[in-house]
Amino acid sequence: MQGGVTSSSLTAEDQGILEAIILQTQLNNRNNVTRTQAYWTCYHHHPELHWALLAHMVSRNGGWSMTDLRGELLPRMISEATIEHLFSFLERANALVFQDAYPQLLLYAESKRRKRSLFHLLPHLHISTWMTPMWQDFWQFQDTALLTIGLIINEQSYIEQRIVRNPTYQRTVLDTPLFKTQAILQLNQVGFPFRSMAIDALPPQPHLAGLILENFKNLSERIEFGKSLYAILFKAPGILQGVQAFASATPHTGSRSDYWPHLFAPIRKTPPDRKYQERLDGYSLKQGAAPFYSPPLRSAWPDRPIATVERGDWFTDGKEPLKHLRPTSVPKAYDVTQDMCLGLSKIELAVLGAQALKKFVPF
Repeated sequence: MQGGVTSSSLTAEDQGILEAIILQTQLNNRNNVTRTQAYWTCYHHHPELHWALLAHMVSRNGGWSMTDLRGELLPRMISEATIEHLFSFLERANALVFQDAYPQLLLYAESKRRKRSLFHLLPHLHISTWMTPMWQDFWQFQDTALLTIGLIINEQSYIEQRIVRNPTYQRTVLDTPLFKTQAILQLNQVGFPFRSMAIDALPPQPHLAGLILENFKNLSERIEFGKSLYAILFKAPGILQGVQAFASATPHTGSRSDYWPHLFAPIRKTPPDRKYQERLDGYSLKQGAAPFYSPPLRSAWPDRPIATVERGDWFTDGKEPLKHLRPTSVPKAYDVTQDMCLGLSKIELAVLGAQALKKFVPF
């Protein structure tokens, strides 16, 4: 979303609204931290926009994946070229979803302020025709679940051609052996930190509620994954309150120390060239072991300009997306704390194995 808006069909007032939305979107689309905060601010002011909280928490996970690429473990086992490709992929996806969805949230906020629907302006923001009736229906009936699911369908469909089927990302990321074994990267895991009422000491606090995505390249699976995350966040007992408390008290930095300071630190405690020694003991660090380095985003990656966004409306099949509008129940198992710890342990073992071979894993 770049440049101004000019159209003979727009009033001066409408043009002013659009210009302000475009400017605010550009200002907040600088990096993962600014995007994540913008989603939270939107939800804080408009809690009926459930998607904004879901996007905030998913974006936190995206930021943690970005900084993993400059953290303690992954640079020891994958090449700098691979790290660069992965960050480009994560950053582009994060930025594209924001530049499409955030203007919609701002337009709703402005409609509330003016107490009249402004959704006739959606096409001028290059928003899919799929979303116009979704917002119009929400304006009238305030069906939060329907709007949230509609946005999940929209955003996953929006990145399908621009990210998932993009030949560059297929060649450098999606079709690589490394990405096909996503457990090493944990890119397929989304966890929402929440405080458990349990008294037991293990697993460590906070717990993580979420899911593991099996096949990122499958659009339907990504949509249903998003719907299941939404069900966990707003329907599972105690999760919403715990997530809200965490998000309110914990500014997003991109460092995994945001949620597990007992395992991660935003400042490096050991030299990066020192031979790696095993640190994990189950869910905790071994006695005397230094925490894993997990830098804040600002230390890991400088801001990058956003390349021109590909235009075009994904909504060309009137029937296919409709099958996803049905609500989803809460999954039977959604505490992924143990899975996340196990995933970290696997990465550590891979690093130790690569170190023993005295070379990078061939990725």
